[in-house]
Amino acid sequence: MTKIYLIQQTDSQDFIIHIPKHSPLDEEIHSVSFGTFIMPCEIVYEDHLQDTILVSQEVAKQLLLPIGGSTTLITHENILYLGPIIGIFTAGFTESLLRPIGERSLFFAKFLSIDHSLGIHSYVFGAHHINWEEGTIEGYIYGKSGWKKELFPFPNVVYDRLPNRRIENHNALKLVKKRLIEEYSIPWYNPGFFNKWSIHQLLIHDHNASLYLPETIHTPTISQMEEMLAKYQSIYLKPANGSLGLGVYHLMYSRDDNMYYSRYRDDHEINRLRKYASLESFLKACFKDKRLSSYLAQQGIKLARIDGKPIDFRIHTNKDEHEEWKVTALAAKVAGRGSVTTHLNNGGVVKSLEEIYDDPQERLKALHHLTEAAIKLSERIDEQISGFIGEIGFDLGIDVEGRVWMFEANSKPGRSIFSHPELKDADLLTRKASLQYGLYLSKKAILQPEELVNGDL
Repeated sequence: MTKIYLIQQTDSQDFIIHIPKHSPLDEEIHSVSFGTFIMPCEIVYEDHLQDTILVSQEVAKQLLLPIGGSTTLITHENILYLGPIIGIFTAGFTESLLRPIGERSLFFAKFLSIDHSLGIHSYVFGAHHINWEEGTIEGYIYGKSGWKKELFPFPNVVYDRLPNRRIENHNALKLVKKRLIEEYSIPWYNPGFFNKWSIHQLLIHDHNASLYLPETIHTPTISQMEEMLAKYQSIYLKPANGSLGLGVYHLMYSRDDNMYYSRYRDDHEINRLRKYASLESFLKACFKDKRLSSYLAQQGIKLARIDGKPIDFRIHTNKDEHEEWKVTALAAKVAGRGSVTTHLNNGGVVKSLEEIYDDPQERLKALHHLTEAAIKLSERIDEQISGFIGEIGFDLGIDVEGRVWMFEANSKPGRSIFSHPELKDADLLTRKASLQYGLYLSKKAILQPEELVNGDL
């Protein structure tokens, strides 16, 4: 377990750091580092110190080291590393210090409020907060007195929390990432949004993973959709780069009246059910402003239901400090009346497993199968995608025969399920796990930088 120390400051102008005598460092120290800053220093061991290190005023000033926070102590090649610093990179900043990242301010505040308990420093920053000449970042931190801006060195690692694909593809933001990785060798984790079709292609040839995949066709033709409807009775049309259930159509064929039915959410956010004489008439009505080339056709699954409404499951997985995947949160989502998906913005409701399964044996069985699937899929995706992936959110379903299916994998999963009162602990666990993976990467970058090859950055 990582030992955590409180940082206090002395009035001294020397270059000395005092640490507890019971925490001897495993090598002689000549320098101290915080983020990407480094300076000469001397270490003095003190009998009276327990869980505190004392940093001289001059060292704190030169390193831009906040006092009153906490730190882990990492040593390598005669350098003592304080922190480490995890920079959380995003966009969408405002001029308000009350809500500096707009509606997402609370989301980031929850991350920043737990950093001291993990022995790290964290701040939120955007491209315009970087001073490349000085090697500093004016980052946002959050504490008991609310939001503040403070000057920091560049971080040891960057946690990517860009809000959407459009912003992610902005050239200025791509350049920030490129420079921090290539010029400063800073690991960057959770980069990029997953594309549904790309993930499907990565997994379909893996026997262990393909078992969970519904039949899926990219850019489906009318004849292919007809074949799928004959085989499965219903299909879903989904944007390959969509999220939040937007633009999804549930298409059904009724043999009894030889008609096609489509359930979808219209531009006014109203759930609709429409009837069509042919697929051509459906496409003419619903796809006049859309292109099938950006869509996937996916096999319809007869999901387990509660009160007649279909259920699927959101599972969060995170890498731990040993770089192993763990399930950190699991909740059911019940579809809203007439909704094409279980998303909360479509009227879906979050439920705990206890609320779904009265029988403890049934509950345990579902938990086991969903956990097994999420871990296997996380490992396969991680193996196939370059870069550092620390968390994944899955939408999984269990059909009427008990088989598990994967509908979607998200590299930046939403956190709407944590509105459920029984998921407060899971909310904290997932946030801690995301930052703990940053701590793991920081240690790796310091102690074994040769293993973090550029191709994986």
